[in-house]
Amino acid sequence: MRRAWFPVTFLLLYMTQNLQAQRATEYQVKAAFILNFSKFVEWPGDAFARQSDIFILGVLGKDPFGDYLDEIVEGEKIEGKKLIIQRYNSVDDIHDCQILFINVPEETGAVIKRLKGRSILTVSDDADFSRAGGIIQFYKQDDAIRLQINPDAAKEANLTLSSKLLRIAKIDESDIPDE
Repeated sequence: MRRAWFPVTFLLLYMTQNLQAQRATEYQVKAAFILNFSKFVEWPGDAFARQSDIFILGVLGKDPFGDYLDEIVEGEKIEGKKLIIQRYNSVDDIHDCQILFINVPEETGAVIKRLKGRSILTVSDDADFSRAGGIIQFYKQDDAIRLQINPDAAKEANLTLSSKLLRIAKIDESDIPDE
């Protein structure tokens, strides 16, 4: 059993260390993680109802990634669909989106409530994100970027998270250090 997930865990850890070794910024590392989340999540078929030929990675609020997110997704495909980046100023602008990085700290809880029932993998580095009902929260510990996952929120969004992803994350929200 250990062999099945070891290569994935090693790859994610290696990627993080390799990026950090190249003096990558925190958000370059997070962008690489976000792109790779798509390989460990299953979306229901109706998540692509409107535009079946594209996969949308969205950023809501201030974009901390700069051009880096655009650079790493250039030419990428997910599930045979062209990957595009969409930036949103308001939750009302989000129609079709599969992965959404949320960067509106004052409004996180309200945004999560507005997205309930939609098959969107929500991601943020807001300190209370998973407690507010977000699916994947980034946090820093020992100068490394870690993951906190709320599997109940993923289930509510009708998303299936790979056990490989769950194994490298903390599930218990009480384990997240306050920033």
